[in-house]
Amino acid sequence: MVFKNLLAFSVSALLYTGGAWADDPVTPPIPGVAAGGVLVDLIKEGFNGTEGPIGYSDGSLLFTETNANKIVRIAPDDSVSTFLEKSNGANGLALTPEGEIIAVQTQKTQVGVVYPADKKHALAENYQGTAFQRPNDLVRASNGSIYFTDSGTRPSKENPNPPPSHPGVFYISPTGDVKQLATDIERPNGIQLSKDEKTLYVANTPGEHVLAYDIAADGSIQNRRNFAKLAGWRQGEDGKWSGGADGLALDDEGRLYVASNAGVEIFSDKGDALGVIPIPKKPQNLAFSGPNKNVLYMVGRGSAYKIPLLARGISTRAK
Repeated sequence: MVFKNLLAFSVSALLYTGGAWADDPVTPPIPGVAAGGVLVDLIKEGFNGTEGPIGYSDGSLLFTETNANKIVRIAPDDSVSTFLEKSNGANGLALTPEGEIIAVQTQKTQVGVVYPADKKHALAENYQGTAFQRPNDLVRASNGSIYFTDSGTRPSKENPNPPPSHPGVFYISPTGDVKQLATDIERPNGIQLSKDEKTLYVANTPGEHVLAYDIAADGSIQNRRNFAKLAGWRQGEDGKWSGGADGLALDDEGRLYVASNAGVEIFSDKGDALGVIPIPKKPQNLAFSGPNKNVLYMVGRGSAYKIPLLARGISTRAK
């Protein structure tokens, strides 16, 4: 394994030009996070939509094939199987201590339990009578409250003139009350809580920074600020600038991992940039799993990857 990693590092180093990795990227050395020269392993490609990964209780990884309307399981031995069919277009996932899987759902837009079948029910189907547009990601707090993003509508080949976009960040209280917390983010995407659950992080995909908010006792948020500046901030082929921030994950030291245009960007709990792990295809989301929760899984653009790290995920969280 050591020889393989060193060889991969040497080959990849030769292919690194112009700020991009041509093939077989490896981890740079990041103190406390990643040993240098570890190969980023491709598990499988060809998935139809790749989102919402969480570490499952048996050490496997679950993620959503949103377009295929199902949830997929990657076992610790890298075998791939279907975990749940007919997921109602599940995107982001969360796990309760009782083993229930909560998903933001994109076919009939709602947030609710999708597994097990006998526990299936909706937690939020609309906000003040208005249907959600594109529920994207969520995070569950230890008290049972849920924060989730709605990215709004965007033009596509299938629907070049969608309804006006109304992106937002929402909150479901432990008693089931639904509140809208933010409407001033252009495209809210990944969402995560700090380890002490006093700060809410939100990825604004077109923005240059990951945002942070203080969380009040009633679950509301305040004091919006730029938390972390993205190395992935760049101009796309359409001429628009974007950091590409998508999914967010946290390790046991409170470091924030961001799927962006640059790969996986890692920041301290103060927002200091610690390093970037390049990924062959732009990652969309990421989560820690494995028997020791020291394997970082990334999904995106129809592919799934993994990297063993020095860092570990939080044992009491799904990501």
